[in-house]
Amino acid sequence: MPRIINNFQRKNIRKELRKNQTPQETILWSKLRNKQTEYKWKRQVSVGPYIADFYCWEKLLIIELDGSQHLDNREYDKEREEYFLNLGIKTVRFWNNEVNTNIEEVMKYIMKELEKQPHPSLLLKGEGANSPSSFRRGLG
Repeated sequence: MPRIINNFQRKNIRKELRKNQTPQETILWSKLRNKQTEYKWKRQVSVGPYIADFYCWEKLLIIELDGSQHLDNREYDKEREEYFLNLGIKTVRFWNNEVNTNIEEVMKYIMKELEKQPHPSLLLKGEGANSPSSFRRGLG
């Protein structure tokens, strides 16, 4: 069975994305790294055929930052979120502008999500799987 998380075949793509991250990814990463949220985060993680901006394995939570190009890619984003949800992973989306103008509120929302998300062992027992797949927080 092929590896689903961080498949070795996509390592170069992930590495390139980390080297060329957006300014908003840099801002958010400065708040997530080194367990500042009490949880370990990884950036540019491949999950199956997709690459997530940020991923917390302990809480099965993906954070995606969206620029204006996502207005035209709603169907693709929905497909990604359904794929992640089928793995038991919740997706939370923020607009780049929210990170630029209101990082404190973005972080408050992320912390609330971290409190809600069940531990992976609970999902193995079938609990917590009924949460919505994604939420785009309108902060601005």
